[in-house]
Amino acid sequence: MSLMNRRRALQLLAALGTTGLAAGCGFGTDTADEAEPGSPIKIGLIVPGSGPNKVVGDEITNGFQLFLALNDGQLGGHPVTLVPAEEGDTAKTGQAAVDRLLKEGVLALTGVVSSVVMSGIRDAVEQARVPLIGSNASPISLQSVVYIWRTSYVLNEPGEALGQYLRQTLDASSRIAIFGTQGQSSRDVIDGLRKGYEQGGRRLTEDPIFTPDYPNPGKGVYSGPITKALGRHPDAVFCHYSGAQAVQFIKQLYAQGYRGPIYAPGFLTEGTVLSQLDDGEKGEERALIQECGIETALNYSADLNNTANRVFASAYRKAHNASPTTFAMASYDAAQVLDKAIRLVGGNPTPQQVNLALGKIGQVDSPRGAWQFNQPRTPQQKWYLRKVQLDGRLLSNVVISELATLG
Repeated sequence: MSLMNRRRALQLLAALGTTGLAAGCGFGTDTADEAEPGSPIKIGLIVPGSGPNKVVGDEITNGFQLFLALNDGQLGGHPVTLVPAEEGDTAKTGQAAVDRLLKEGVLALTGVVSSVVMSGIRDAVEQARVPLIGSNASPISLQSVVYIWRTSYVLNEPGEALGQYLRQTLDASSRIAIFGTQGQSSRDVIDGLRKGYEQGGRRLTEDPIFTPDYPNPGKGVYSGPITKALGRHPDAVFCHYSGAQAVQFIKQLYAQGYRGPIYAPGFLTEGTVLSQLDDGEKGEERALIQECGIETALNYSADLNNTANRVFASAYRKAHNASPTTFAMASYDAAQVLDKAIRLVGGNPTPQQVNLALGKIGQVDSPRGAWQFNQPRTPQQKWYLRKVQLDGRLLSNVVISELATLG
């Protein structure tokens, strides 16, 4: 973030306290020494507007809009119109979103929550030669792309970071029960766990248990698989769930009598999950979480102490009355890298020029800490170990240490 943008950010933070985020794109500053804005541009935002992934889509929208609010509604000196399109949950619905946005004449695309959608639109994006800066979905299988960049992570990385940590933390004889949803995402995460853990003769002895990908799981839906796993007396549980699935899995795991540590990618405790598990000072679930421990690996935490995060997290809290998640942060960074690339091009940018410039932006000063794109067009970034602890009176994800730099 430039010095001028930092000054604007501080002004916005003050404005947000009384007028809200809507004022962010038009608050008064002395701009006499700045160049006139460039030609207007359109950016296509592909997110789900309904279904179980809507909460992630909302976070992605919030993150991108916040960057625009902190930068006078511009990217690279050009006024921006953000054009949303419904992602859906299939390759067909994703393709329809891409087709509509291309007809709108967008300079670039961003968003995409579902790995199924991301894989399904790959060929269309590459053939259109319009850059897509994905801010969530990033399957391992997405290789050898030219126009698809990601500001999130590759799905095996949180598993790999935790696998390295567990190899150093757990006894070699430890039994780890492994759970995840059916589908490629959990398989990617568990492949990463194996890569990080199975070194020096270590082996994961338990076969993973894959459960149906319930949009809104009810009470008891995980009881059977949990009972089966607990019958083998595991020393630890590793799982890959998020949102409503995470809430129900943790509740049912404790209800079935498990009293050991839980390890997972940080999606397990992102968003509103902890508030749904927090049953107050005298609650059993809060006590069990504190006693048994939930530790997660993620590329971001809202309590990271760096200048970029202090500006981002403070503005996000003022705008939305909630702490930002990794999903919002990755979308904020998607806007940031587009800002850098478009500024490098200058004049009247074309999609192809912006795509070339994305490879030249170098290090990104991000709320997660500094990172840069690697050759596969994904971030080379730090992964953090977070533990669920009380922060004041509320359960929060608190960074304990750095785990690894991957990518």
